[in-house]
Parts: sequence; structure tokens; C-alpha cells
Amino acid sequence: MATAIRLRAVRMVAPQGFGYLGQALSSAEQFAVLYGKALRPGIDRLVVSPGHYVIAAFAAAAEMGLLSDADLAGYGKDGSPVEAIGTERTPLLDYTCGSLGQGLSAAAGFALSDRLRPATDRTAGRTADRYTYALISDGELEEGQVWEAALFAGHHKLGRLIVLLDANNSQVDGPVDSITTLEPITAKWQAFGWQAFDVDGHDLTAIATAVEAARGSDVPTLVACRTSTVHGLSCLPPDSDGHFIKLPAELADAAIAELTGKLAKT
Repeated sequence: MATAIRLRAVRMVAPQGFGYLGQALSSAEQFAVLYGKALRPGIDRLVVSPGHYVIAAFAAAAEMGLLSDADLAGYGKDGSPVEAIGTERTPLLDYTCGSLGQGLSAAAGFALSDRLRPATDRTAGRTADRYTYALISDGELEEGQVWEAALFAGHHKLGRLIVLLDANNSQVDGPVDSITTLEPITAKWQAFGWQAFDVDGHDLTAIATAVEAARGSDVPTLVACRTSTVHGLSCLPPDSDGHFIKLPAELADAAIAELTGKLAKT
């Protein structure tokens, strides 16, 4: 599924010749775990804080039959709800934002509101054990609002809040660690009252194991996923800018051929 997410993302970006492909390459395994093993559509909530990561959410949703190929064909086009950067009208997600650093606040609010007034699963006629999943990026950790939300969630022991941090060390100004020192990331979240895991973000088993452990916690959980914005595509030039990858026609064709070949072997 992670390879299929990458393939769909390439096809979404290819008509423009550039776009947020790197975000899909770095987060494909995280969205594969979310949509393939964790998220229950209609019950659980999903927040994608960095709006440009919606490319991966759209690709994963299409793999699950929640979006059509026709929907994806409108990616990034004027008037399409399948936008290059998420907005208030983005389909399927409970919250996404263009301005970075706001998503965790929304996710914490969802988790607290569900505790105060549990959601009802109408299909089963019972109170649903709803979880809120949120994806945030390491560049967002430079925003003070993220840490305010982390303090809030830790204080209220929001155990049904599970956060995946895409730690790809990439932002528009350059490598994140050249802009702001964030380490030790997991120790900081633990100090705020969170359970925290540090995993290889391209290891499906490691991510899934951490998410499963999070579901048994009585405090919020952060899963720091160490990733690369060029993972899974060997045809990309070594100097590719992972934040906003240029994908001319010949490179797009090579990427599609590489990923199609990988899928054929699975």
C-alpha cells in the first residue's frame, strides 16, 4: 500500500511537473498504517496538520476506495476540492490547515470533546471508542502553538490522541536541524506527559506496533517517524529538493515505471 500511495502521488503531481511529492514519499508508510490498519472511517478522527501533506492522505484514501480516480485527477486544479494544500473544504479529513502548527490544537480539542460527550456509532447503536489520529511535521515543532497543545493534551491525559510526527528533516528554508535544534524530540514530549516512540518511519511493522501500543495508553502518544523525502524512488536526482520536487515528463515516466515494477513484484 505504501508503494501504491507513492505511485498515486507521482501521477497526481506529474501533470504540473512539480509539487509536494516529497511529503508523500516520506509519509507513505504512516498513511498506509493509518488507513490500512488503524483508522475506522466514520468513527475515528483524522487531522493532517501540514496542509501540503493532503497528497498522501488523498492517495491512501483512494487505495481504500474512499476517493475515485476521477477525484484524484482534479488534484491541484482550480475549483477542485482535492487541493494541493488542504483547506476547510478538504474531503475526508476532520481538520487540516495551510498555516502550520495549528493541527495539534484541533486534535486535542477533538479528543477532549469526545471524552466529554462520547461519539455515537449509529450503525452499532453503542458508544464508539473513538480515537483521534493526527499527523504533524517536524518543521511545525518550531511553532509555539504545538507545544502549548502538547502541554494541554498531556495535562488532560488525552489517551485517545495518537500523533504521528513525520520527522523528515525538511522544510522550505532547508534542513530542519539547520534552522532550529529540536532534539531530543521524544524526551521533550515525554517531559510534557506523553508516551513517545522513536521509530524508522519507513518500517511498517515499527509504526504499526507503536500505534497499537498507543491504543492501550492512558496518556497521549507521539510516534516520531524518522523519514526521507526521497524514499522509495531511486530514479530521483541526488540533489532533489524534497520539499517541492520538480518532476519533468521524463522523470515522471521513470518514477511511474519504477513504482509500477515494484508493485508487480508484490
